[in-house]
This record gives sequence, C-alpha cells and structure tokens, in this order.
Amino acid sequence: MADWKTRTKLIHAGARRSQYGEMSEAIYLTQGFVYESAEQAEARFIESGPDEFIYARYGNPTVRMFEERMAAIEGTEDAFATASGMAAVNGALTSMLKAGDHVVAARALFGSCLYVLEILGRFGVDVTLVDGTDLDQWRAAMQPDTKVVFLESVSNPTLEVIDVKSVCEIAHGVGATVIVDNVFATPTFSRAVELGADVVVYSATKHIDGGGRCLGGVVCGSKDYIRKVLEPYLKHTGAALSPFNAWVMLKGLETLDLRVRAQAANALALAEALEGHDKLSRVIYPGLKGHAQHGIAMEQMGAGGTVVTLEVKDGQAAAFRFLNALEIVKISNNLGDAKSIITHPATTTHQRLPAEQKVMLGITPGLVRLSVGIEDAGDLLADLRQALDAV
Repeated sequence: MADWKTRTKLIHAGARRSQYGEMSEAIYLTQGFVYESAEQAEARFIESGPDEFIYARYGNPTVRMFEERMAAIEGTEDAFATASGMAAVNGALTSMLKAGDHVVAARALFGSCLYVLEILGRFGVDVTLVDGTDLDQWRAAMQPDTKVVFLESVSNPTLEVIDVKSVCEIAHGVGATVIVDNVFATPTFSRAVELGADVVVYSATKHIDGGGRCLGGVVCGSKDYIRKVLEPYLKHTGAALSPFNAWVMLKGLETLDLRVRAQAANALALAEALEGHDKLSRVIYPGLKGHAQHGIAMEQMGAGGTVVTLEVKDGQAAAFRFLNALEIVKISNNLGDAKSIITHPATTTHQRLPAEQKVMLGITPGLVRLSVGIEDAGDLLADLRQALDAV
C-alpha cells in the first residue's frame, strides 16, 4: 500500500471484509462485542489487537477502517476518529496539556477553536496568541515550557496561509508538539506532515463527507501519540464517532480528490472573475497572485483551496442583501460541501468574538465566506453577479 497513489488509498486503504465478502465496507452497528471466554475478555482489556474490539466508545470495525484510511492518506502512523471536528480539536489539545503548560496559537482561528483555548486558560494553561503570518512573533512567543503549538494551515474565514514548515522548525526548537487544523487545506492538498506537523486534525463534516450528511472528526499522528496520549482521553470522555457516520465518511473519501479539485478550480475561476468588482472591496483567495501568502499557498498546497472570501462594500446591510439575493448558493454555516454555501462570519461562526477582536482579525461587517461547490462555474458566477447587482 505504501506505493499506492492518493486516489487509490482513498478507495482501498484500511478495507477489511467479513466472511461474506461484501464489496462496500460493512456498517457494524453494535455498541459491544462478545468474547469467547473470560480469559479473552481479560486479555483484550490489557491490550487489544488491530481487529480486536471491546466497546464502541473505544473502537469499532467500521470506524477503524476510516481511521486507517485517513492515516494512510495523511502519511501518519495512526489516527483516531471523533464525533465531530471540534471533538478532534479539543481531544488533540486537552489530551496532552495540564495546568502550567504553555500553548502558542495563531490568533486567526475558527470561533470554536478560540473558545477551546479559552477553556484551557480557565484550567491553568497559559495561552499566547500570535499573528500566524509573522514568523518573528512565533519566535518571540516560544518559551522553554511551550508544550503545544496550534494553528490552522489556512485560517477561517480570512484565508491567511501560515508557513507550516517554518513554524514547525521554530516550535521543534523548544521541543513543542505542532498541531495543525488542516480543514481548509483538505486531505487532497495537505502536505502538513511532510512539512513537519506532528498532529493533523480534520473536521470530517466538511470535505471528507462532502454531502452535508453527518458530523465527524479525526486526529492523525504517531502511534505513540494516538494510542498512549489521545486514545485514553477520548475513550474515557466519550467523543466516539458513530459507525454509520464512519461509513458515510468512507464513502465520501472515495470521491474526495475528484470533488476537491473541481471545487478548487471553480473557486479560482470565481475569484479571478470577481476581483475588482465595483460592489466588492476585497476578494481573498490564496490562489490569486495578489494574495499576501500566494507563494506559500502554492508551495504548501499546489492550489488555492475551495473557499473564497468576499468583502461587500457598505457593511452588513449590503452583505445581507447580497446573501438574500442568491439563488444557487445557499446560506449556511458549513463548508466543504458539494453544494456552494455562503456564510456571514461576523454574525454567525465568529459572532461571539468582541468587536475589537473581529477588527484585528479582519472579520468586517461586509465579509462573507463562500465555500465553492461543484456546480457549473458559469452558473455560479452568474448567480453571484446578479446578487451583487441587488446590493
């Protein structure tokens, strides 16, 4: 399997079949497992093999297939699936931190990620936020006791692209573990592990499902980290992925590469067509040559991703008129779907942030986040243009 290309791994990695020889992966809808003897039960609780299961909160055959497939395509030794992307973020961070530890994180993060960092602060973890695009700030923030560095490889929603390789080198210089939330980069364009990341987290709810069907998350890393640090935390705190949701994610992975590449091509076409529009003050897309981190984006991902951020002139009222006039593009707060989705971050995903923090992060009243789907690019552009006319 090591020689297989990504598309092949997306379809076949981690597959296991029952005695019935089913083609599609089986859904094992069970919360418990039967032992042949009391001795076997005792042995499994001491140490379980890859095809030995105890309880669905600890592991499940369908979930294990998803975990092994994600580890294979991400290039890590192991993975652990969770009930949601935020369960993955929380587990990755909290499982290795205690009071007195120091975390350095990029300040441009999804609102719920910032909230998790706030919770850690309540429990005595010292958190320092930095401008993720400024390597000097990363260097200055490091301390001898810095335990974890956390960042989004592409920030939500302003699409800042962080130099993952350089940040990993800085963090490893003080012995810190680097956790990368790689949702916007997607498994298709991800090179986070190759660039030095120790742990990679995904909300599988996004591109991996790709059909707006169910929640899920996954943490990828070394076997020692996954099984000795993360697994004990997650299996006792209960963020288990449903076997049915794992099966949906397995099906989503089969078409992930095709979908994401089509979405990124659409995103680039829309960004180029809308750049300079008289109703927009900004078009933010890492694939545009004018993006501040365009070079890093191309080096790290080879593409600009599936999300375009637009800033509508004249603030929130104008942005709302734009959203309400759209016909094909739907208003929702998800992303990574096959359908095009648009969001107003200041009043939804990042609404709880103080006004001054929104200003610092560039989340203005006119900012909208467009997750580009796989519809016809011409139809999408026509829809966006007619909606801008309505502003």
